Order: sequence, then C-alpha cells, then structure tokens
Amino acid sequence: MLLYPLFPLWAYVKLVICMWLVLPMFNGAAYIYENYVRQYVKKISSSSSNYPEEYKKVIHMMTFDARKAVERYIDRYGPDSFERVIRAAEREARKH
Repeated sequence: MLLYPLFPLWAYVKLVICMWLVLPMFNGAAYIYENYVRQYVKKISSSSSNYPEEYKKVIHMMTFDARKAVERYIDRYGPDSFERVIRAAEREARKH
C-alpha cells in the first residue's frame, strides 16, 4: 500500500525540502554536506594520500575539487614543482 496518497500535502512537503536544499538563504545542502557527507570524504581522501603532513594540512583546507586538482598536479609534476608554485603565489601575495 502506498503511503503518499494518504498524505495529501506530499507535493508541498517535497517542494519545501527542495527549496531548503537549493536556496542559498537556507543553505540546506551545505548543512548536509558539512554535517554528514564531509566526514566520509575526509576519511577516504586522507587514507589514500601518502604526502607529508605539511601538504596534507594545506590540501585539507581546500575544496574537494581543488584538492583533487592539486593531488593530480603533484602526482604529475612532483612535490618540488608544487613548492615552486606555492613560493610564486606567496611572492605575488606579498606584492599586493
């Protein structure tokens, strides 16, 4: 037996839930990500990397997409090239 025909407001409930997830004023999707999803993403990404601790700290402060891009860059060009990029970014930041 289906439960939703017995609940005539089901369409409105779905609308409210979707609005809560999507609209920036409610920030529902970010809430779910921060409180439920992120802990699993951190466990998966921290167990798969074998970078030094200083790299791990920097990488974990980034968004997931940025983290993956940095990991690909380090894998492709090596940690020394990543250090050069960081130093160049620090020099540019000091200029401004």
